[in-house]
Amino acid sequence: MKQSKVFIPTMREVPAEAEALSHRLLLKAGLIKQSTSGIYSYLPLATRVLNNISNIVREEMESIDAVEILMPALQQAELWEESGRWGAYGPELMRLKDRNGREFALGPTHEEVVTSLVRDELKSYKRLPLTLFQIQSKYRDEKRPRFGLLRGREFIMKDAYSFHADEESLDATYQDMYNAYSKIFKRVGINARPVVADSGAIGGNHTHEFMALSEIGEDTIVYSNESDYAANIEKAEVIYHPSEKHTETAELSKIETPNVKTAQELADFLNRPLDEIVKTMIFKVDGEFIMIIIRGHHELNDVKLKAYFGTENVEMASQDEIVNLVGANPGSLGPIHNKEIKIYADNYVKDLNNLVIGANEDGYHYVNANVERDFNIDEYGDFRFILEGEMLSDGSGKAQFAEGIEVGQVFKLGTKYSEAMNATFLDNQGKAQPLIMGCYGIGISRTLSAIVEQNNDDNGIIWPKSVTPFDLHLITINPKKDDQRELGDQLYDQLNGQFDILYDDRKERAGVKFNDADLIGLPMRVVVGKRAEEGIVEVKQRLNGESEEIHVNDLENYLKDLYDNLK
Repeated sequence: MKQSKVFIPTMREVPAEAEALSHRLLLKAGLIKQSTSGIYSYLPLATRVLNNISNIVREEMESIDAVEILMPALQQAELWEESGRWGAYGPELMRLKDRNGREFALGPTHEEVVTSLVRDELKSYKRLPLTLFQIQSKYRDEKRPRFGLLRGREFIMKDAYSFHADEESLDATYQDMYNAYSKIFKRVGINARPVVADSGAIGGNHTHEFMALSEIGEDTIVYSNESDYAANIEKAEVIYHPSEKHTETAELSKIETPNVKTAQELADFLNRPLDEIVKTMIFKVDGEFIMIIIRGHHELNDVKLKAYFGTENVEMASQDEIVNLVGANPGSLGPIHNKEIKIYADNYVKDLNNLVIGANEDGYHYVNANVERDFNIDEYGDFRFILEGEMLSDGSGKAQFAEGIEVGQVFKLGTKYSEAMNATFLDNQGKAQPLIMGCYGIGISRTLSAIVEQNNDDNGIIWPKSVTPFDLHLITINPKKDDQRELGDQLYDQLNGQFDILYDDRKERAGVKFNDADLIGLPMRVVVGKRAEEGIVEVKQRLNGESEEIHVNDLENYLKDLYDNLK
């Protein structure tokens, strides 16, 4: 393809708000263009890469007997009401009405649609298992779109759904998908690690995320160099190891703490370590208020809180609700004299006595508060994020942290949707049973960004050959010179069909062409320059920068050998 005919608007400067390296490079190399916040056009080079990624995904899906379909992006509200997610999904769901006032959503995912699709057809266990997948644009009304394609309002996704008669069948497909995902990310050139994760709004009881390691990652991965352990920090279990209390209990006293609202401010005010301070928060769980206590240097993990109580309906109480309940504002809360609500504490609160804790009176705290003597804890649990350096739950060593981009996730949904939507089949005894389901997603456009995040240098993108938009960048330094233009045209005709070629025939300065070539990052470059009359061209590899002058008579075989050895 001649570059003069292709729309590749490369840039020298990128917007300051482009924080992620992949975002900057995709803009600078002319692969994407922002339409509005969180919404992008994919230009010719990006479209070719996305097609290559999609084709790899299709090959691996079909290798495990998944069948491609295409479902509507516009989904009627009635289906979401059947599953119970119309109200529960939250403001990220893009909702709209047609001219008749009927409500719809632009699909962020397709569990409801696919369940309604199969429930009237899959009536016998003999037709199970079945796995359907699609590649399609999805929509989420992100509060703060950022990092380019990594968190947008419109994005391209491969989603697959499997249907089973029993858990054993689901387990087998889940493992097939897990293995297929590992192959996909290896094939597209991503270093991705599967980690134990939270199922979030999708639901289900077993899930892994595939995380591409990156400095700009949205998620923190907890891992071990001593084992295969890896988990999203939200799911990393904290194992409680009791520590002996070394201080004798002291007399409870109430002190004035003016203008102190945070644990760190309280620690500074009292000149005590932060880990000796206790934080108190009030949450609503399924509409009921609870009090949570954790140590000052720990951070509450709301995912663990939801898992502990077995509900997604967990939210922090509002300031007005807190004041009405205990008579004080956040920052002065505590469990003493509290008889209204149950008190839950993180396991590591057990290690403390003589606690510093809020007095439920603005501007006052208690010092030397002790459990059982001054207040009681209803239940203890693991309610916090693990800290780097703490012992991992598998005992393999200390927790290490890395940043990651979620590029894929696999879920065991069980019967969450089939029971809600009455999707049943007849088992071998003729008895109606709810379909058992799995759900499996890959962010195609996210994968594009993750590839760029991990494959670049100071000059631009370095495409793995499996997804590169073109195999070869053919450049004539000065097409005004007959010998260069004629040799360039000859090579373009000769090599087309052997390689996918981007032919830079533009009437631009050599420096512009080379800068654009580095930015675009095709694996191989053939430069037709001052030795064109001799039939000599320069061949350069993008990955390592190595170059060699080759006679055109030897060029085709040289390029074939070079291409075969590319990564």
